[in-house]
Amino acid sequence: MKFGKYLFHIKLTRDAVLPAYKGSTFRGLLGHALKRTVCALKNQTCATCILRQNCTYALVFETAHALPAPENAKISAPPHPMVLEPPLTEKREFAAGDTLACGMVLFGDLNRNLPYFIYAFDQMGRIGLGKSLNGTRAGFTLESVTFGDERVYSKEDGRVTLPDILPALDLTPDQDENPEHVTLKLQTPFRISTDTGQAPNLPFDLLMRSLIRRCTALFNTYGDGEPPLNYPELVQKACRVNLTDNSLAWFDWQRYSSRQEAKMYMGGLLGQVTYQGDLGPFLPFLRMAQTVHAGKNTAFGLGKVELETV
Repeated sequence: MKFGKYLFHIKLTRDAVLPAYKGSTFRGLLGHALKRTVCALKNQTCATCILRQNCTYALVFETAHALPAPENAKISAPPHPMVLEPPLTEKREFAAGDTLACGMVLFGDLNRNLPYFIYAFDQMGRIGLGKSLNGTRAGFTLESVTFGDERVYSKEDGRVTLPDILPALDLTPDQDENPEHVTLKLQTPFRISTDTGQAPNLPFDLLMRSLIRRCTALFNTYGDGEPPLNYPELVQKACRVNLTDNSLAWFDWQRYSSRQEAKMYMGGLLGQVTYQGDLGPFLPFLRMAQTVHAGKNTAFGLGKVELETV
């Protein structure tokens, strides 16, 4: 599955007050700016719009309406083709001239639409970011967009250069790699359906069931289809992997949804956890999670993980 990982570098033109976790702020503003940029039938709902399957906004923010679930795929709805990676700093007060970088991961053909996201980010700077101060939100300028070491957009010339080659994700295990331990660092809240409620615990089989569902859904929708996996065998092996060190804690986070006119509770696990056992078969999923994130609400930047092997 092809993917592109981009970094949007911005410079504030006014003082700003932002929340400790900035994912909802950036995603909400991006949705507003992107819809204003690309929507051709503004009085039409995405669910009934004739353009929805080719509309950048609908594909990202109304994915279930824009894309039907792939045939013969064991998923009820397609996953979003974008993951946002907001600045991880918990700093809240910023001064004019401060810089921030917001990451974005696009899957499959959506990478062709990168110019729309760049223009939307430029418009976000004109709309303003964060809490209103003296009746005005903090504006910013989009200085550049980078793709690894490559600059694909610069404010100086205003030109967008799409990457020549996109990297690809796959689930092929490396037969020579079978570490005894892996440590998973949860850098943004990890949300998962569980009977344990808010207990700071993440058994390996529960983690892998979630990762397998997410990775296969992405391949079905934006890659080459259903991966050739022996799911029952993977789950059985996952149940034999032990959790040896747990420093997870529950992080309470809530956001206000303008569309639903209600508070949304989106807390999750933060910290790190170490596992021991036959880990080789699961490394492709764990490595892929570093790019696609894990758990629920990844479009907000939740579920960002980092893997260490020993």
